[in-house]
Amino acid sequence: MDSQVMVALALSLVGGFSTSLGALLVILSQAPNLKMLGLLQGFAAGLMLSISFLDLAHNAMNSIGFLKGNLWFFAGVVFFAVVANFIPEPTLSPSSKVKSKKKNGDEGGQDTMKKHRRQVLYSGIITAIGISLHNFPEGMAVFFGSMKGLRVGLNLALAIALHNIPEGVAVALPVYFATQSKWQAFKLATLSGFAEPLGVVIVAYLFPSSLSPEILEGLLGSVGGVMAFLTLHEMLPLAFDYAGQKQAVKAVFFGMAFMSASLYFLELSLPEEMSL
Repeated sequence: MDSQVMVALALSLVGGFSTSLGALLVILSQAPNLKMLGLLQGFAAGLMLSISFLDLAHNAMNSIGFLKGNLWFFAGVVFFAVVANFIPEPTLSPSSKVKSKKKNGDEGGQDTMKKHRRQVLYSGIITAIGISLHNFPEGMAVFFGSMKGLRVGLNLALAIALHNIPEGVAVALPVYFATQSKWQAFKLATLSGFAEPLGVVIVAYLFPSSLSPEILEGLLGSVGGVMAFLTLHEMLPLAFDYAGQKQAVKAVFFGMAFMSASLYFLELSLPEEMSL
């Protein structure tokens, strides 16, 4: 393997494994209650919406034009809207069964909590997938940055590492709540970070010979559409249910502001002719 690719791979691992640090912050603290979980779901939804609209879709429209960028974005929305119809949603037992269980004790409440846990686990998996898709182009950026020089690549990798820590928290917390397993929470958050070195490997051996820049930008725009649909369809309703509408909306905008600031400082680490 080329030495430049090895350097880029090592730098991307620094950024990728910072999601593990975010997961450690979760598993070393107490398991959250439903309200705290709802607030974090709102925060994670803000991260995802900011990535979707202000990063991926925005870059696609700037790179390939407003019309094409929108077409790719809404293609992602429609694609996952269709896919979502085939994904079974968690359901409670029939109400008559629940009532009979409540007569025998608190089993109905336990069943409700099981539903909550299934919903939250599903949301955590969605977050992990969305953040993995977001981390992939970051790995590409680290590769191109390291080609410019070690200083540029290192600065970019460190900036991405700081920006990935809350992403690790956003993945690990719902998984920890749903499974009560520190290992599962840590594992899924860590795997979401692996998309970054994977981006380095793929771009090093496939780009640009097998994938034109226009197609790549369009695909990333579609990823933005998928993330936007998942966030509004799954994560936001959970945040409203658990934290209340007003508190959840505040958490969403806080997450958006945090990610926007993070992307801004990340952009400062790039040379002028490059962008994420």
